[in-house]
Amino acid sequence: MSDLLISDLLLLLVEPSTTQRKVIQGYLGELGIVNIDVAENAGQAIDMMMKVVPDLVVSSMHLPDMTGADMLIKMRNTSDLSQIPFLLISSETHYRYLEPVRQAGVIAILPKPFELVQLSSALKASIDFIDPDQLELDDVAVSEIVVLLVDDSRLARKHIRRVLEDMGILSIIEAENGVHAAELLQSNQCDLIVTDYNMPEMDGKEFTEHVRQDSDQRLIPILMVTSESDKSRLAMVEQVGVSAICDKPFEPNNIREILVKLIA
Repeated sequence: MSDLLISDLLLLLVEPSTTQRKVIQGYLGELGIVNIDVAENAGQAIDMMMKVVPDLVVSSMHLPDMTGADMLIKMRNTSDLSQIPFLLISSETHYRYLEPVRQAGVIAILPKPFELVQLSSALKASIDFIDPDQLELDDVAVSEIVVLLVDDSRLARKHIRRVLEDMGILSIIEAENGVHAAELLQSNQCDLIVTDYNMPEMDGKEFTEHVRQDSDQRLIPILMVTSESDKSRLAMVEQVGVSAICDKPFEPNNIREILVKLIA
């Protein structure tokens, strides 16, 4: 278990509204967080991050100069900022705004207004991302596990890869869609598949069907990490043989618990 405490975190709060900043800072204060820098727009936030790297960025979606999603993608494409955990607080519900944030590896998305317990849970997930526990398995060497990671989003693959590597899983083969993954599976013996649902050419459901029906590794565990919310579509995926489903965004601890069950 990590020795890092919520109260130890250095936060950068990106929020143009004075009222909203006071509300969020009040909640953070209740959780013992006092090290809070404030930015009113994305440009200012990026400049501040380049000088002092925060432990966590907490941002709203709609900023004066760009969206929170655009800022996160810019962070992920900047080497010095790419690993900073990002927490979104927004009343936005539109897929067009939220999907890029999910794909880029947001720690959590909190609604406006949110409850203190929701913020506390998101901050604990941030700590698990910053200072993760290793995956522990009986009779299995974690460092020898081979994972096939399938996602059409480079940013999503990068985020999931970091979570897996932080747990001690070092052998990770990447594929950008189901067709590519099927080809890789022919020449690589894997212990686990982690796949997205919505992908071009061959989606996660079709790829799962291929693995279960046509591959030489039909019994391999398959974890689907997806932002798909249509229950009927997810039910069909379960029927074709996916082993477990996890939402985007996800908490690293949830992934760890699922992997223990699947691999053990």
